Amino acid sequence: MDHVVYVVRCSDYGQAAARLGELFGMLGGVTQFVRPGERIVLKANLVRPARPESAVITHPAVVAGVGRAVRAAGAIPVLADSPGGGYPYNEQALDALYRLSGLHAAAAEAGIVLNRDTTWQTVPFPAGHLIKRFEITTPVRAADGVFNLCKLKTHVFMGLSGAVKNSFGVIPGLAKAGYHARLHDPRHFANMLLDLDAFLAPRLTIMDAVIGMEGEGPSAGTPRGIGLLLASTSALAVDVVASEIVGLRRERNPVLMAAEHRGLQPSRIEHVTLVGATLDDLRVPGFKLPATARGGAGVSRWQEKLMPMLRRAVTVRPTVIEAVCVGCGACADACPVGAITLNGASAVIDERACIRCYCCHEMCPETAIVLQEGWLYRWVSRG
Repeated sequence: MDHVVYVVRCSDYGQAAARLGELFGMLGGVTQFVRPGERIVLKANLVRPARPESAVITHPAVVAGVGRAVRAAGAIPVLADSPGGGYPYNEQALDALYRLSGLHAAAAEAGIVLNRDTTWQTVPFPAGHLIKRFEITTPVRAADGVFNLCKLKTHVFMGLSGAVKNSFGVIPGLAKAGYHARLHDPRHFANMLLDLDAFLAPRLTIMDAVIGMEGEGPSAGTPRGIGLLLASTSALAVDVVASEIVGLRRERNPVLMAAEHRGLQPSRIEHVTLVGATLDDLRVPGFKLPATARGGAGVSRWQEKLMPMLRRAVTVRPTVIEAVCVGCGACADACPVGAITLNGASAVIDERACIRCYCCHEMCPETAIVLQEGWLYRWVSRG
């Protein structure tokens, strides 16, 4: 079952419970993945406080549907995630996120425990290809098993914020910034994510692709109807299919390229068996990818060879819209290298220090940071 991805149509979230029932039936039932009395973490994508209709987070209808199924199998579902590095990781912040997102009400209705434990532990992982130890949130560390409830979104740094990327949420709060600072090359970051996914070893991955996000995701893009729910025992397999759905070329998906380099499968669509639909039926025409993922494969080679003085011309850089910025400081808190300061009511980015990780863009609650393509970047990637 490792390289099999199961797909059901789901045109709106009102159908989520019924369609998840179909999906679990195709998988052989929830009891294939949980035992009575187990504590199962539902690891949703809760990157920042956002309303369900924004497509920023895993929709509460999907979380509730999975939670009810886990409870019906006699296990205890626990919703847990650590928001992005620009937000405090404490009980008050989690509670505000749960309420704004609709997850507080959904959890109460479905009998899901909402995690409020913000402690963490450093855990050795000697099997890691790149990373040999991780800081892991306590609820995940203490769980009997994990369900990866990811969201299909674009990502300005990694191309796709899907299944493997969702594992990054088990790293606590501001500790995420340290990983971005050390691994600001997407290839290195992808290898870290593959190690983290191997450590987490989710029993099941379910992707919310009912309403996805296109454009400058994972939090400043535009909702896009896709109408699908996907499931697999392999997070990597789900990402392979998701990339095909949105038209993200393999060479622009660092996770798939890192997996292939390490000899991991599946890394290509030829390695995956689809159940429930054909690939041609799943592809979304005209899906808008982020500016950082639309270029040709030669852009990175240009960036590596051109002189530093041309950096602005050959990259996509974050830029503050002063008229929109409210000076909340979320971007400065998220920046792993301290390249952002506050000047009165507006943020200021030091371009010389910026490592182009786009954490500021991801964390900005006002969408006040946009991504500007350098002229040579546009010429190489579209010319």
